[in-house]
Amino acid sequence: MILQNHIIPVNENGGLPLSKRYWAILATALGVGISVIDVTIANVALPTIAHDLGTSPSVTIWIVNAYQMAITISLLSFSSLGDIYGYRKIYLSGVLLFSITSGICACADSFWTLTTARILQGFGAAAITGVNTALLRIIYPKRFLGRGMGINALVIAVSTAAGPTIASIILSLGSWHWLFAINIPVGIATLIIGLIYLPDNPVKVTGRHFDKFSCLMNAVTFGLLIFLLEGITHKENTTLIIVGVFALLIIGYFFVRRQLRQQFPLLPVDLMRIPIFSMSIGTSICSFTGQMLAMLSLPFFLQETLKRSDVTTGLLLTPWPIATMIIAPLAGRLVERIHAGILGSIGMTIFAIGLFLLAVLPSNPTNMDIIWRLFICGSGFGLFQTPNNSTIISSAPSNRSGGASGMLGTARLLGQTLGATQVAMIFYLVPINSSQTCLYSATGFAIVAAIVSCLRISQPRPL
Repeated sequence: MILQNHIIPVNENGGLPLSKRYWAILATALGVGISVIDVTIANVALPTIAHDLGTSPSVTIWIVNAYQMAITISLLSFSSLGDIYGYRKIYLSGVLLFSITSGICACADSFWTLTTARILQGFGAAAITGVNTALLRIIYPKRFLGRGMGINALVIAVSTAAGPTIASIILSLGSWHWLFAINIPVGIATLIIGLIYLPDNPVKVTGRHFDKFSCLMNAVTFGLLIFLLEGITHKENTTLIIVGVFALLIIGYFFVRRQLRQQFPLLPVDLMRIPIFSMSIGTSICSFTGQMLAMLSLPFFLQETLKRSDVTTGLLLTPWPIATMIIAPLAGRLVERIHAGILGSIGMTIFAIGLFLLAVLPSNPTNMDIIWRLFICGSGFGLFQTPNNSTIISSAPSNRSGGASGMLGTARLLGQTLGATQVAMIFYLVPINSSQTCLYSATGFAIVAAIVSCLRISQPRPL
């Protein structure tokens, strides 16, 4: 989709020259930023959108779910395409699709138009996030990859935190259509900078073709998984759930079996045979499960139990991403000298301590009691994520960076989905002290992540 315009050559070991590196990082940061912001930016406006389009709240939520599901079912496919055709092409094609569909969202006058556009927008976001970290591997010299991962973690933390705030500002000035329209100028800027400064793949995979059937099986497998988790959460028909479980087991079995026979599988099961890679993926899933358990349950705790207002709740949750913003770049430099297993274990231990301290808050805590505990959580999460992501990418062969990038994103989405499902189940099964139970569960996942991360110390650091 994107023309071969002004492609910058790159040295596989040395990355881009410093002057061009900054512009390339800006291109990746802008694209990832708008794709992450759009996960949460529409949440605030859902009641308004439901009123304007004449839909019920339960139906309108699909404007958010459709975007998230599209990313999940297509992320690995776009990562594979990046390995075959080049990360630069896939990334810029994703930005182009994301920008066009943002325009359609901004002009939408019906629920179905908006939802369809959000699905296509999700595919664009999957193309962006599916190869983003693979691009970092060829933008940065190998010895400085952790710094790039630190900046990437910072961008994601800021974007995640900024979504609701940006939405509130836009809605105070105009209609919900502007929530999507603001993506267009950012997307255009990303395309221009990316066309000029993003490098092409230094390693080409010859004789490899895109496996369309695996792409379909991947979409059905992950689609069924999300459907079942959502169905269990919302108490769907038991027979339907049972049929779905059998379908998932059968399709998932043949999908994995097919991948084991592929030289370059869409689901990179071969990379999971690398011990430090598989352990890092496992710790990533646990960390994001714990994060989502906390982030979804805390607003209920702050508003319903502690009687804090909506605005106060938003401000009280801010120290978490701020701490991650501060620590993540620092962790990116530390991983150049300290094993990621050590940093990850320390980070997840700090994270677990912060979560436990939140679970045992006094009955009438002050705002400062909450703030410093959340800062501990964000610090531990930031210290873990950057070295862990760097290890996932650098432990894979150079020509499999796209697959590694896709697995990194899939681990994050899977962890977040599992966390969200557990929150709903805990709130249903434990109606009293639900939020506290969620925080204890999150603490447990953080401890497991710390233990597994510690086991990585026996593995050699990726070269």
